[in-house]
Amino acid sequence: MRAVLFAAIFALILSLVGTPIAIRFFTRRGYGQEIREDGPKSHLVKRGTPTMGGMVIVLSTIVAYFLAKLVTLKAPTPSALLVLLLMAGMGAVGFVDDYIKIRNRRSLGLRAKAKLIGQWTVTIVFALLALHFRNAMGLAPASDHISFLHDISWLSLGPIVFVLWSYLLTAGWSNAVNLTDGQDGLASGASAMAFAAYVVIGVWQYGQTCGTSAAAGCYQVRDPLDLAIVAASVMGACFGFLWYNAAPAKIIMGDTGSLALGGAFAGLSICTRTEALAAIIGGLFLMELFSVVIQVGSFKLRKGKRVFKMAPIHHTFELMDWPEVNITIRFWIIAGLCVMTGIGLFYGGFEAHW
Repeated sequence: MRAVLFAAIFALILSLVGTPIAIRFFTRRGYGQEIREDGPKSHLVKRGTPTMGGMVIVLSTIVAYFLAKLVTLKAPTPSALLVLLLMAGMGAVGFVDDYIKIRNRRSLGLRAKAKLIGQWTVTIVFALLALHFRNAMGLAPASDHISFLHDISWLSLGPIVFVLWSYLLTAGWSNAVNLTDGQDGLASGASAMAFAAYVVIGVWQYGQTCGTSAAAGCYQVRDPLDLAIVAASVMGACFGFLWYNAAPAKIIMGDTGSLALGGAFAGLSICTRTEALAAIIGGLFLMELFSVVIQVGSFKLRKGKRVFKMAPIHHTFELMDWPEVNITIRFWIIAGLCVMTGIGLFYGGFEAHW
């Protein structure tokens, strides 16, 4: 259990130390953020802010996890390694996207097809491996069932459909976090809270494991404590990065960070058997995603008519002259409420079993 605390502390320190180093490095190299021309004009002052800061989050998470395992003399588990693989793989796709933006000096990076292929490749590797590596209880890092608080027994997908389901979750959460990353500190702060929820979930599942057979009021998860360690690492890295990413941001995480965080969130939801519960915990991210879906759908189906002044929805409030800091704080409140609701449902489900 100490490893959870160690991982959070290590990731926080690494992120706090590593982010200013990254700021100086990216500044010297001229790796600055490009701003979309059709966005709020107030964002134009952010052009040139060092980007690709998500590299710090990814590296801090991975190093902190292995340091925590080294200090506690425990071996890494397949579940944790697969979530880290998914996070790093999605971060690599985001890195290529960011680099193309910087090289071409435009706000558009990878073409949609190329990004799709990259996300799809990473997800296939994760999903196929996650159905293997069974332990003595016969549990694999993931199952081919859709889950809420546990696997839903009658919602078995089969291996092939499970791969498609995994891609839907990974691509969906990655894009949702990416859309949320439109204001200083918004995505990093909301992500820290969301991953804190998975620290609680992993630790609780570890304390209420089913052992060798299933029973009411317990959980059949292969490596819950190690998943909590991964979540603690991501949480600590996000908090450390937020110190420099808060308004006015000295660095931006870019697609490198947002795709990586979305991948890690999807991986944790799959491996902890809480895929549907994640929709509540990450409610803010879904709100941002659906605002874009609604906006695009309305524009195409209603001949150019829009529902919002601008999507994602946080831009609508900017166009209503809300100060950016106020929007960020209020959206953090929404994120916190979603996290508390998710944890409440998780604990309530455990109580109901008893």
